[in-house]
Amino acid sequence: MARLKDLYHSKITPELAKEFGYKSRMAVPRMEKVVISMGLGRATQDKKFLELAKKDLAMITGQMPVACKAKKSVSNFKVREGQETGLKVTVRGARMYEFMDRLISLAIPRVRDFRGLDDNSFDGRGNYSMGLAEQSVFPEINAAKLEFQQGMNITFVTTAKTDREALRLLQLFGMPFKRQES
Repeated sequence: MARLKDLYHSKITPELAKEFGYKSRMAVPRMEKVVISMGLGRATQDKKFLELAKKDLAMITGQMPVACKAKKSVSNFKVREGQETGLKVTVRGARMYEFMDRLISLAIPRVRDFRGLDDNSFDGRGNYSMGLAEQSVFPEINAAKLEFQQGMNITFVTTAKTDREALRLLQLFGMPFKRQES
């Protein structure tokens, strides 16, 4: 079983139940899924970027990404409707916990000039989004063979009803948020 899943069941669930006054273990907020996406504007000119990004994202997440297509044509950006302009992967279950573990313990500490994650990036419904400027912070990616840097968006979807509950859940998982002065 994944290390973070064990941590959730043994320590996080009882602590959240006590802190927020839940009567049932099933009412305690939990992770539902993690969505990793890449916007690839460059892929409209050169399909090689899409293939390289697809390979990198598959190595990072452990499953094949889905191509996202443009809904509208935008002439200023040279994008036609139906053209592949991005990639996304949704990880759930054991893969989600493994990805979170690698992100928290390996990738985030490798980010240059890191001062903590912004705790204002919650959506009001208990979901958190963050961005990474480059994919090379993941240990699966060989920086020497990397042909181009590409950023990615990572969204943590939880069952929490409020941002405060979701923030506490992610803090207990070990997410390094900036310290808030109260």
